[in-house]
Amino acid sequence: MPIRLDFSSLSHAYRTGAASPTSVAATVLDRIEDQPDDGVWITVVPRDQTLVRAGDLERLTPTEIAGLPLFGLPFSVKDCIDVAGLPTTAACPDYAHTPEASSPVVDRLIAAGAILIGKTNLDQFATGLVGTRSPYGIPRNPFDPAYIPGGSSSGAAVSVSSGLVSFAIGTDTGGSGRVPASFNNVVGIKPSRGLLSLRGAIGTSRSLDCLSVFGLTVADATTVRHVAEGFDSQDPWSRQALPARSIPKRFRFAVPDEAFLDFLGDSDNEEIFRRAIDSLVELGGAPIRIDYSPILEINKLLFEGAYLAERTASIGPFVTTNPEALHPVTRTVLAGADRYSGADAFIALHRLQALRRRADLTLAGTDLLAVPTTPTIWTIAQLDEDPIGRNSALGRYTNFVNFLDLAAVAVPMGFRSNGLPAGLTLAGPAFTDDALADLAGRFQRHLALPLGATGIPLPQQS
Repeated sequence: MPIRLDFSSLSHAYRTGAASPTSVAATVLDRIEDQPDDGVWITVVPRDQTLVRAGDLERLTPTEIAGLPLFGLPFSVKDCIDVAGLPTTAACPDYAHTPEASSPVVDRLIAAGAILIGKTNLDQFATGLVGTRSPYGIPRNPFDPAYIPGGSSSGAAVSVSSGLVSFAIGTDTGGSGRVPASFNNVVGIKPSRGLLSLRGAIGTSRSLDCLSVFGLTVADATTVRHVAEGFDSQDPWSRQALPARSIPKRFRFAVPDEAFLDFLGDSDNEEIFRRAIDSLVELGGAPIRIDYSPILEINKLLFEGAYLAERTASIGPFVTTNPEALHPVTRTVLAGADRYSGADAFIALHRLQALRRRADLTLAGTDLLAVPTTPTIWTIAQLDEDPIGRNSALGRYTNFVNFLDLAAVAVPMGFRSNGLPAGLTLAGPAFTDDALADLAGRFQRHLALPLGATGIPLPQQS
């Protein structure tokens, strides 16, 4: 029987002796070696180091194992996040450096018993929602390699969906942890800003950045988030978690008014989303149609003016002093960012504050927002026809979330007639993370879709 990497199945296999950390690590590495051109990995931890780590875990006592919530679970890390001794490239070979210390999030996961498999591919400098802007190749969408995998955390999402790891750490500034989750039929958690330390992660737009979590189930990804989160006094963007905010059993969820729902001709995705709304109603929700126009205006800020300039400020001078080292599309996106002035930055901040007020008013009286994660999905060939415009179109339902200081969970909601997955995003005020996870978990159990691209059914315990 093939090894199942969802947490409940793998933990059961360990308890019963049907598998061991060494056998699982060896199987995962064999799978990776069997797919050398899948575009998922930039660096894989050497086999001998991984097996030593697995063997060390096996020698722990039952009491010690019981204290490790991620015991023996293989995971991957997006290659814009530091792991001591492994190069960090941000998908730019000329930028590569080898850090001496790991991200505190990586340290927490390893301390909890997880086994690091390697570092995954991404849209260069986490700039993109498509997963194709990398000199290390395009991670193959496991449902159809003709289609984009989503980005910027492309390799992270594919590594989970393809059954190569149990979970992955990515990032999410404007949708990078939610879009690839949707395109790969996995869960993508975008925590409240500041819950997970950004130390040791390359900045994209530092005032908006988050680390994100991918898992096969909401329960799995939430377990990882709980382990990974914690205030970091050395990270100026870290925040002390406020008391958890709840969502009532009978809840009111905002949905864009019909005039604002645009699926770019993807009728399958539209029908799947409408069925998802019906499922939320069955789970106790009442849909409230809202004016989505202020959110659409907020979306535009991500790649305009001061917030475009923040990308170069967050990454550092490398992108302006070494433009020839950049992927051509990345270079085009970032070109001219330095032409914006301090006055432009304040104009953008003032505009954002006004739009936030309008968005707050339109969301008033609701407990959360439900949107399709993306309007559609493109083939690689379609994207190449308009790489910037079609990338931007994918952010219609994701770009605004960090601007509005929301938490979000992207969860699978069904399959198109061609077999490609579609995703739903639930978003709520900061620190509703657990409440959103509870509802998203109930939604996932309600639909009981298979896990990722593995075809394995959702475990009853999830």
